[in-house]
Amino acid sequence: MASSGEDRGVVMDIRSAAESAGDDGARDAPLHVVESLCMRCGENGTTRILLTLIPHFREVVLMAFECPHCSERNNEIQFAGQLQPKGCCYTLKVPKGQPEILNRQVVKSDSATIKIPELDFEIPPEAQRGTLSTVEGSIMRAVSELQALQDERKKVDPQKAEAIEQFLVKLRSLGSGEADFTFILDDASGNSFIENPNAPSSDPLLSLRFYERTYEQQAALGFLAEPTRESGDSSQDASTVEGNSGGPQRIPHGSVGAVAGRRAIAQGNSDEITAALCRYSAPEEVDTLPSTCAACATECVTRFFSTKIPYFRQVIVMATSCDACGYRNSELKPGGEIPAKGKKTTLLVKNVKDLSRDVIKSDSAAVSVPELELELSSGTLGGIVTTVEGLIVKICEALERVHGFQLGDSTYEWKKKKWDGFTERLAKLLNLEEPWTLILDDALAASFIAPATDSLEDDKQLTIEEYERSWEQNEELGLNDMDTSSADMAYNTTSAS
Repeated sequence: MASSGEDRGVVMDIRSAAESAGDDGARDAPLHVVESLCMRCGENGTTRILLTLIPHFREVVLMAFECPHCSERNNEIQFAGQLQPKGCCYTLKVPKGQPEILNRQVVKSDSATIKIPELDFEIPPEAQRGTLSTVEGSIMRAVSELQALQDERKKVDPQKAEAIEQFLVKLRSLGSGEADFTFILDDASGNSFIENPNAPSSDPLLSLRFYERTYEQQAALGFLAEPTRESGDSSQDASTVEGNSGGPQRIPHGSVGAVAGRRAIAQGNSDEITAALCRYSAPEEVDTLPSTCAACATECVTRFFSTKIPYFRQVIVMATSCDACGYRNSELKPGGEIPAKGKKTTLLVKNVKDLSRDVIKSDSAAVSVPELELELSSGTLGGIVTTVEGLIVKICEALERVHGFQLGDSTYEWKKKKWDGFTERLAKLLNLEEPWTLILDDALAASFIAPATDSLEDDKQLTIEEYERSWEQNEELGLNDMDTSSADMAYNTTSAS
């Protein structure tokens, strides 16, 4: 179809459709039809292309092909927006005999991998194009694609064909809900999604993990594959010079390099991190490490310094900046030994000053707000430094980005009302119409909420509880198998000498 309403029957070429889809006027009439070759019969069919924006999710291109000669049909989805900063991995537990779990919507991008560990089954990115389907639909599509070549396999290798036939029986049983299994959707681009009907509350059957992309994943997504070093970079000052050994280079406090290093850290960090840390203490020295840009794989520099936060512990602030692509990233890591106990920090928010309290949330911290029925498992959002208000806003933005896909025009009315009710309650809390509670539960005791008084004991709205970690928590953190006896012996020997 053409862009205008009068020329609905006109078939345009792919170049014209692509160019018109990029125009500002494409949002008024984004549906196009292009002539395409049918890969089954070799005749020409038609592909309908729709460029649309899914609310709170992504800009996507929906494509549906139909051949009038052989009735071949297929559809796919491609993402028109930018890649996400991190990859994502969804893990869905599918119990036996619960068909409603199989009906959950699944958005699979071109770079996503589907795994079912119980069958040792994996669908690589190149095996299936981007699709909008359900859990059941994704499984049954894999069944149909494996079944398509069975006749040829029986002629060439009957033994392999028989093994695949037995495997298809097991795969069909999962698609019909006859057995328990785990459905994993792993996407390095971060552009895939599995529906959570309980959003914005957590789902006990669904977990989401964000991760940094590896060097190979960066290359597969089309980023710069080979690290490059700019020759003749004479403008690099002392604060960014790497040593011949590749180790950290120390910048003395008060030198020109230290000023440049702290300025670079301030540029690499968010304003919240810089402002919060400056209220406590300035770094005595800034160190640098050779690093690799997470966005373009170009060699860059990571600057870091250590500082002590009162009532908390020693922390290490790290900031990475890439001159090649402009990538900026900042992290805050707890220093020192692993505490023997976990820590649960509870803040009763009553006034505007409470909203501006500094908050350090580590990678291992779980966040909950009982009044919102909001729970975030450990690892969500990663480690951030912000304020109480900033933490809640960032959590809600992340929830809208991840779960907002369910809020399109075709969604159920009860889902829209549920999300609207959540946003109304959120607005009331941030407007302080009623007191509410923020809870940070960190098994590594690496999270912190700043007290409003000079003495921690005088802050009656802030409660800190220490607790013994369970075996499961230690196992998740890798502490059960950790053996430091050799390191302790070497350290004691060095100290004695």
